[in-house]
Amino acid sequence: MQAEVVSPVSDQTMGAVPVATVADTEAALASAARGLREWRSTSGFARADALHKIADEMTRRAEEAKRMISLETGKPVAQAEREWALAIDQFRWFAEEARRIYGRIIESRVPGGRFEVFREPVGIVGAFTAWNFPAALVARKVAPALAAGCSVVLRPSSQTPGVAMVMVDCMGVLPKGAVNLVVGPTATTYAPIMADKAVRKVSLTGSTRVGQQMIRDAADTVKKVSMELGGNAPLIVYDDADLELALNVSVPTKFGNAGQVCVTPDRFFIHDSLHDQFVDGFVKRAKALKLGDGLDPSTQMGPLINAARFREIEAIVADAVKAGATLVAGGSRAAGLNSGHFFEPTVLSDVTDDMKVFDQENFGPIAAITRFTEEEEAVSRANASDMGLSAYAFTRSPGRARRTVSALKAGMVGINSFALAASEAPFGGTNHSGMGREGGTEGISDYLDTKLAQVVF
Repeated sequence: MQAEVVSPVSDQTMGAVPVATVADTEAALASAARGLREWRSTSGFARADALHKIADEMTRRAEEAKRMISLETGKPVAQAEREWALAIDQFRWFAEEARRIYGRIIESRVPGGRFEVFREPVGIVGAFTAWNFPAALVARKVAPALAAGCSVVLRPSSQTPGVAMVMVDCMGVLPKGAVNLVVGPTATTYAPIMADKAVRKVSLTGSTRVGQQMIRDAADTVKKVSMELGGNAPLIVYDDADLELALNVSVPTKFGNAGQVCVTPDRFFIHDSLHDQFVDGFVKRAKALKLGDGLDPSTQMGPLINAARFREIEAIVADAVKAGATLVAGGSRAAGLNSGHFFEPTVLSDVTDDMKVFDQENFGPIAAITRFTEEEEAVSRANASDMGLSAYAFTRSPGRARRTVSALKAGMVGINSFALAASEAPFGGTNHSGMGREGGTEGISDYLDTKLAQVVF
């Protein structure tokens, strides 16, 4: 059985990939068990060398990879290139972390004794990734798992399997079974992985709804979980902000990957004194973006991933306008792009906090803008969400910046910057946006168990 992979640019089938049966997934799990026995006994230094070799091979195949990313997601090739570079960087970073999995010695109360604390690989890892960053998300899970000495069963999105295939193909230096790839529906891939008690850890990048179900399913076999779930990021532009900086960086950030980014700003809180200038400048820049095929080097924004996402974005805009929001720009299919799923960069003003476009993550090219007057008001309204992945603010005041960082309820906060994703920094959210961290020295911890020994002589 095979599954078709459809281009979001043309809405035409690009090819097909084998779909795993239950037996295939069970074979992958058995392979992971065999791979674990060899890989976990490999020294941290040898694991580091292997991860660097994977990064070398990924570098060699960068042109192929960025083209595959653009073909499957529709994102501009320049964005695809940056994503592949970020994926390589994850392997470089965690190669070095593999050398630094430290334990510790604790003085014991028992005469002649001591406590020894060890860090050991948790075991087989089930890694589930979304389609919007098909390289970076795989690397964020596979690289730390391998660095820790775990084996992996990877299940990428069926909409973007080719990118995962290229990456796994770069891992030939690993022992057989260290990484295993399955593609297919929930019943034949997800269900066997979650049911297998040998799988000791699962990591998901996906929606909050899917994460909630995975947490429930993981409870049956008491698996460790890491969840990078949805976002609904606020952006506060204070009255003392550098307006040009805020506009110049927020527009390409908001419409990067057609807004299909969990950390992108969705809710724009703009101070009364800057509101009209901000809206005018934002609209001008949004309208200047060139939409088109991601493989065209001049393209700045590509399509939505599929027809269902296009219809959902249409519905969100219509609901906001019906509720009283003003459609300042966009709001429909991009002119001249009649195939694929191209939606105009869209700007809504006069948005209120109870509108669906504000209350829920839109995951598309919609900037929803509202006004505020006082600092405390902006922070309070920004925090009025179940989500807590990322949040942003623009200000020239160091004191206000520190107050805002402290007050905002989010796992990550950017002040005058949106640059939160880096291999050396912990990435993740709070509340309904998930648990656990990917990246940084924290990123390997979720793939390790802690063992205590009392040694007496």
